[in-house]
Amino acid sequence: MRKTRICVVGSMRMGKDTVAEMINKNFGLTFTSSSQAAADIFIYDALKDKYGYKTPEECFEDRVNHRSEWYDLIVGYNRDDKARLAKGILNLSDMYVGMRDRAEIEECKRQKLFDYVIGIYDPRKPEEPKNSFNIDIWEDCDFVIPNAQGLEELEDRVIKIFNDILK
Repeated sequence: MRKTRICVVGSMRMGKDTVAEMINKNFGLTFTSSSQAAADIFIYDALKDKYGYKTPEECFEDRVNHRSEWYDLIVGYNRDDKARLAKGILNLSDMYVGMRDRAEIEECKRQKLFDYVIGIYDPRKPEEPKNSFNIDIWEDCDFVIPNAQGLEELEDRVIKIFNDILK
């Protein structure tokens, strides 16, 4: 039997990786950050000379300074198949963390790659510009998990939601 497949989305610094770590710890689902996967697969090669990166990890760590450029590179990588990166990640993990493009999420839904799409939202933080994240978490997600009350409260919410959906 195939494990549940999850996509976790949200603007930068909302807590997506933290939620994925909580799901992993409490329910055993593995995850891969889309940014790390993209750096390893193609973005490092595309940007190493431009920014002088020595490793994919160095490229990954600097991603916050080049959000729209990373977005454009991922869209280009997915040009012929909007679900290309997602399929690569799902070959390695149960969760894709950090999808940014609405056309990509729509294609993944069409291909039924995910059982659930989870949005993470922290109202204390600004939303990301549309040139680097254009998913409407309120419309495109099955659940939106608020992240504004601390880690304990966040983990309680994650456990409650996933106890219900992973029965």
